Amino acid sequence: MEIIGIIDYGSGNIHSATKAFENVAKDLKKEIKILRIHNAADIKLCDRVVLPGVGAFKDCKAGLVNIDGLVPTLEKKILDEGAPFLGICVGMQLLADIGFEGETTPGFGWIPGVVDKIPTTAGLKIPHMGWNTIKFNRAHSIFNGLENKGETIVYFVHSYYFQVKKMEDLLGICDYGSEITAVIGKDNIIGCQFHPEKSQKIGLKFIKNFINWSP
Repeated sequence: MEIIGIIDYGSGNIHSATKAFENVAKDLKKEIKILRIHNAADIKLCDRVVLPGVGAFKDCKAGLVNIDGLVPTLEKKILDEGAPFLGICVGMQLLADIGFEGETTPGFGWIPGVVDKIPTTAGLKIPHMGWNTIKFNRAHSIFNGLENKGETIVYFVHSYYFQVKKMEDLLGICDYGSEITAVIGKDNIIGCQFHPEKSQKIGLKFIKNFINWSP
């Protein structure tokens, strides 16, 4: 049986993310268990790990650090053992080197870049909230079945965005007055700024692709 762990550290989208993964798992012809991760020991049981996130960069980072041994165990599981990883919204942003929301806060540093406020553009409100089109920068199996002339529509809620340092880590973008990072990826790590658990059929297909992904 494959175990997919979703880290529960008090993030607001943990319930909806868990339900979305459970629904996809039921439709797949695989023995899959969705496990809510509450501690470092839970991570050791998992074959794949998902980090959801809603709220401020600093608060989410603190929530993870405050769980004894969780961050170093997570790094060993993902960086050393190569388990597939998906970060959602702030869960993606935490992969950066630094976040500038409120005060400067170190991220995990797994994918080079910084997280800063979305540039203000006349007529566009912050946060960036609602449906928007992502365009694929390069082919990746995480996009299988989503391609519609190299783009698809998903749901966003965020005020800060990930500025990648290396273009090879940028998989997808959206336009919100300026180019906004939508999907990043490196080795066995994927991050999405949008919420697949709120993106209806497209989001469920994205989750299915992650579950089937073999980095």
